Amino acid sequence: MRKLSVTPLFLLLIILQGCASSTLRGTGDLGVVIERAAGSIQVVETTGHTRLGQITGLGDLSHASVNYSRDERYAYIFGRDGGLTKVDLLEMRIVKRVMQSGNSIGGAISQDGKLIAVANYTPGGVKVFDAATLELVADIPSLDDNGKPSKVIGLVDAPGNRFVWSLFEAGEIWVGDLRDPAKPAVTKFKQVGKEPYDAMITADGRYYLAGLFGEDGLALLDLWNMEAGVKRVLNGYGKGEQKLPVYKMPHLEGWAATGNELLVPAVGRHEVLVIDQNTWKEVGRIPVHGQPVFVIARPDNRQVWVNFAFPNNDTVQVIDVQSRAIVKTLKPGKAVLHMEFTPRGEQIWVSVRDEDRVDIFDSETFIKVGELGADKPSGIFFTPRAHRIGL
Repeated sequence: MRKLSVTPLFLLLIILQGCASSTLRGTGDLGVVIERAAGSIQVVETTGHTRLGQITGLGDLSHASVNYSRDERYAYIFGRDGGLTKVDLLEMRIVKRVMQSGNSIGGAISQDGKLIAVANYTPGGVKVFDAATLELVADIPSLDDNGKPSKVIGLVDAPGNRFVWSLFEAGEIWVGDLRDPAKPAVTKFKQVGKEPYDAMITADGRYYLAGLFGEDGLALLDLWNMEAGVKRVLNGYGKGEQKLPVYKMPHLEGWAATGNELLVPAVGRHEVLVIDQNTWKEVGRIPVHGQPVFVIARPDNRQVWVNFAFPNNDTVQVIDVQSRAIVKTLKPGKAVLHMEFTPRGEQIWVSVRDEDRVDIFDSETFIKVGELGADKPSGIFFTPRAHRIGL
């Protein structure tokens, strides 16, 4: 019988191959936890509830948001100080960081994944960058007819390599067509309502809705039929009732779309509104523990989870969509700021800022199944967002 000869080089190759395969991983269960006070992020994975690493040097993350590249490898971090940072989740490093304005509040990635748009408070406007290099490709000032600048809010991506955003002071909604980034085509809708403060786009990319801080109601734009202009919906939903002080503006990108209905936070009220998406009329109200901030749906749309503004921000409530009843009230701790479901919704991660902790709950039993330490955690963003419109 012939004896096989194994050379030292062959053995070395086998060892190296084994080492390489043990370090390879996919990106589908990864995510980012914002550590707002430290200006850092934790890179986490949802399957084992573990922290994989920390990336520092990200500036002011007091109001940070995250978008992902199509392959889920790169995170784009939008900081309050105007910083835009591209992070490699696998190599745990900053790829590039640019200071693109004095104050920004979020951004979006284009349908083809090639453009990153940033919404700016100071000096206002939208800047668009090449997603690969972070080189500036378009600068769109937010000036009204009198040349007065406005804060840009509610920036979302839309099909056709378009972005949609609102102008706070001017009360306008703009649609930017970036199919040719060197020559952006902007369509402007004026007098949509007083002080739009945030906005969302439906999951199919058709309807853009902006909440109005200066008056009750919403501004609705049908992107399939833009010639019809912006419609007002839910006019005066609080008319004749005494308003409460607004401790924290609700985040409309966290609105819950559940089949034919939208569940949305009522500004300055202890209620969640139910809106029929066919008629855009209110069909119900659900009393809740405090002023709702995020109202988010589990991926199967059976549940909606709600957190609240100060002084009720130690609480999370769960609404059963079918009955519109609150089926669970949880008390994770002081300053619950954000919630994020795992990709298929079996668990939800909850940031508890003042407890320096992220709690993980089973979404069926409501039992706490894990926790991670974090330095003043706020936003939680998982990589499957890369494949959803408007997130």
